[in-house]
Amino acid sequence: MAKTIIATPNAPAAIGTYSQAVRVGDTVYMSGQIGLDPASMQMVDGIDAQIVRVFENLKAVAEAAGGSLADVVKLNVFLVDLANFAKVNETMARYFSEPFPARAAVGVKELPRGALVEADAVMVFDC
Repeated sequence: MAKTIIATPNAPAAIGTYSQAVRVGDTVYMSGQIGLDPASMQMVDGIDAQIVRVFENLKAVAEAAGGSLADVVKLNVFLVDLANFAKVNETMARYFSEPFPARAAVGVKELPRGALVEADAVMVFDC
């Protein structure tokens, strides 16, 4: 099966050896997004702003792939402080509706660029 690389200027450009997303058949694998503003490529300030920016970035990549966050079936969230997990839930409820995707939340020591939160996703069409 052929793979299609997904790229959009509405999400931060890759800062390493990866693509924003890769589509294979009806599945889109979205790379991790951190709280980088796509216009300035600078980290937004604070955990609340970073969480919003992460979901905005994922939304932009989903739309560039021809879908939306409603097509996400699996979400992984990485936090440097799991005490912020309730904030992720609160913000996530503004971007996703029931039935919610499957999700994992993982506490990590650090993230790229000093980010406080990162999330990646898998999106499937026609599910």
